Parts: sequence; structure tokens; C-alpha cells
Amino acid sequence: MLYGEKNKETLEKVRSVLLDFGIKKHEGMIPKYKLNKTSIDADTAKLLIENQLLDEGNSRQNLATFCQTRMEKQAQELMAETLDKNAIDKSEYPQTAELENRCVNILADLWNVPDDGEYLGTSTVGSSEACMLAGMAMKFRWRNQAKALGMDVRARDANLVISSSYQICWEKFCTYWDVEMRVVPVQPDKLTLDLSSVMDYVDEYTIGIVGIQGTTYSGEYDDIKGLDALVADYNWNHPDRPELVIHVDAACGGMFTPFIEPELKWDFRLPNVVSISTSGHKYGLTYPGVGWIVWRDRKYLPKELIFEVSYLGGHMPTMAINFSRSASQIIGQYYNFLRFGWEGFLLIHQRTLQSAFHIGSNIAETGLFELYNEGRRTPIVCYKLKENARYKDGTPVVWNMYDLSDRLRMRGWQVPAYPLPHGAEDVIVQRIVCRGDFSFNMAQAFVQDFEACLEELKHAHVLCNEQKSGSYGFTY
Repeated sequence: MLYGEKNKETLEKVRSVLLDFGIKKHEGMIPKYKLNKTSIDADTAKLLIENQLLDEGNSRQNLATFCQTRMEKQAQELMAETLDKNAIDKSEYPQTAELENRCVNILADLWNVPDDGEYLGTSTVGSSEACMLAGMAMKFRWRNQAKALGMDVRARDANLVISSSYQICWEKFCTYWDVEMRVVPVQPDKLTLDLSSVMDYVDEYTIGIVGIQGTTYSGEYDDIKGLDALVADYNWNHPDRPELVIHVDAACGGMFTPFIEPELKWDFRLPNVVSISTSGHKYGLTYPGVGWIVWRDRKYLPKELIFEVSYLGGHMPTMAINFSRSASQIIGQYYNFLRFGWEGFLLIHQRTLQSAFHIGSNIAETGLFELYNEGRRTPIVCYKLKENARYKDGTPVVWNMYDLSDRLRMRGWQVPAYPLPHGAEDVIVQRIVCRGDFSFNMAQAFVQDFEACLEELKHAHVLCNEQKSGSYGFTY
């Protein structure tokens, strides 16, 4: 039989629904942009939505996104069972609050928080909310210190210093909170924070500097240790100004670097790093969307931003912006910590890095591209087409990176092409993100398809290869 009995029943229900709506051949359809007048069967609703989603891309082949696209069955079951819990209701769901607290402690330990401090942290809706909280804390603390020093905090806007490789959430923060964004341009050959010029952007109205542990564009790390030395020198020479601090946006590297490069100093081992944020749904291996932020000490989170909630007969500090969100992602994050442990995360990240390097080295081997990141340090491959590129047989390349993205999409692979940030905006690159669910055999399959696409483009009749503006499929 072409259809099972269950499918036959569902199809009959769909036909019945259509008749209920008075729909005959060529006579309209179920309303899409306003409510139905009557209810429809649950199986029918599900089938209609499944049909609507048929032509979407396969998330496992989406190499544009950092977001985890697969979790274990047991984790999915736990998350499904806890979708109804509101993570903000600490008194109603004290054990969920306890698991969140454990996650914060695990991250504080991973990030080498000082033993003599009183650190604080919280879960958030992705690292974007975490960055908002970090920015608010820096601004409020700067304002309090500036007032104590007799500065006129209304004379002009406070400012935040960051490289042009920033994630868009920082632009949102500055817009929402009346903070001037001072952007340090990157260079075409160096896509990280320029330490030779960063301090030129700092003055007494600077609330802090953001260092990026894994840039959105190429996955490279800012030199946080070098930045810390510059900030220490600044504070020593300007005791009459508010203390300059560093927030590390570790959306990408926060749960990757501690396992792959535990000796690298980018975290709370550096005295001027006062807060760190990360995405749990990136290399924390959890479904979207959950983020985390930790402050090295309570003094870096102004008391105006801390609210006390009832918790187990006592009080618990909370500082999140949102007040209604599911606890399921927190549960999923704790499951991963409990399930994999240190060695499990290390093995997963090593495999991911192996997949990325396999892709990067094969792309380099074509001789057509110049690589910014070959997947050696982070599981991200970023590359541009060489000027006047030619195939190994001398055939000139007449296509561009957008053409290559189109060709890869024909084989199901979603690979973004986009211009680099301010300072290198004339350069068009592609970026491949290998996630924890991207196996080595998938990497091998991608390389085969990538090479086949190059061969197809070599013989294709490209009618128009003008360089597009903006990005194509660029997902944070």
C-alpha cells in the first residue's frame, strides 16, 4: 500500500476539513493570516504545518549557524518534559533553580574564577541577553564611579570600545542604552582587535572594552591577555578616572577553549576581565536558545541591577532581563555537563576540530582560496577567493563566492558568503562552522560535494557574476 492506515485516516480528515471550509477545486484555501472560524483536527493541523516546512533546508547541513542541531534522545525527552516550567519562578521550581546554579558554578570553574571573590552568574536567552547584561553592568558601574569622582555624566554619552568583528547584539546594546559604540577597524589580513590602536579609542567616558573569544566572522580569538596588559597600564596611569574593565564575549569560545587550550589565558586569570558571556547552544552543545554570564565578583555587578527573589525559604539574587521563559534549555545544558563531563566535552570538541581541519586543508589544497582560518584552532573555516584565481590546469575562475554558495545549496549545503567588517569590507568570504553534531563522515561528504561544485562551476556558463552586496545566508 502507498499509504498506511494512519496516513489514510489523516488524509480523509484533511479532505473533511477542506469540505467544512466550503473549499472546492480552485476555490481558495484555509486562512493563513487570520484565525480559522472553526477548529480543525490536531493531526490535520500537524500535517499541514509539516507540508509547509517541506522545502526548508536540512539543519544538519546548515554550515552557516553555530547553533546545535542535534542532542541525544534522553536530553530531548528531559527538555520536552520541562517545557512547561518557567525558569524565572525560582520559588515554584527550586530544583530547576538549583540546576541553573550548578551550571553557573561549573562555568565559573571552567573560567578560573578567583577563589577569594564572590562571583555571580545567570542563565540568559542566548548570549545576546548576556551581552546586554554585561553592558548594563559596565555602564552602571562606570556611572557610579564617575559621579563619585565629580564627573558630569550627562556632558556626553558614555562609550564602549570593540573591534569591528563584533556581533550585532553589541550594536543593539549601544542603541538601546545610549552608549557610543567606538569601533576599532580590523585589517584585511587581521580580523581581530588591533592592540596597536585600541587605546586610542579610550577616554574617561569609556565604560569598558569588549574582547571577543571567537569572532563571528572567522572564529579567531582577540588577544585578551595583551589587552589586559594595556588596560592594567591605563588604570595605573589614570587613577583619577573610572576603572577601565574588560568583558569577554565568548559566545563561540567560552565552552570550547577551556577544553582545547586550557593553558591559554583569556578568562578570569586576567585581573581586568570582570565578566564573561557565552552561548550554551553553540559549543555547550544545547539546542537554542540559552546563554550564560558570570561576573568575577559581586562588586562588578551594581546592586541596582540585582533583584532578590524568594528561594527555598530564603532569598536568591536574579539579574535576567526576561521574566518568562522555559527552563528546558537550562535542563538540557545541565544534562550535557552531567552526561559528558570534562573528557566527553574534550573528545567531542577534538572530533569537531578534526572535521573542520579536514575541510580547511582540502579547501586550501584546491589552490583557489586564501584561508583566514583553516580549522586548526577553532572548528571554523573562513576563506576568500584569490585574486585572478586559476584552476590547476590554468583555467581562469569566472565565478564569485556567491555563485559558489548557490551551487553548494543545490546539494543541500548552506554556506554563507558575506563581506568582512569595517576595515576589510571589500573582501568577500565564506565561513563554514563545524558543530558538535557534525561528524567526520559528514565532513568528507561535504569536501566531495565542494570539489564537485568547483568542477561544475569551471564548466558552467555564468551569465552574470557581478559581485553582490551584503551577505548571503549569514547566520550568527
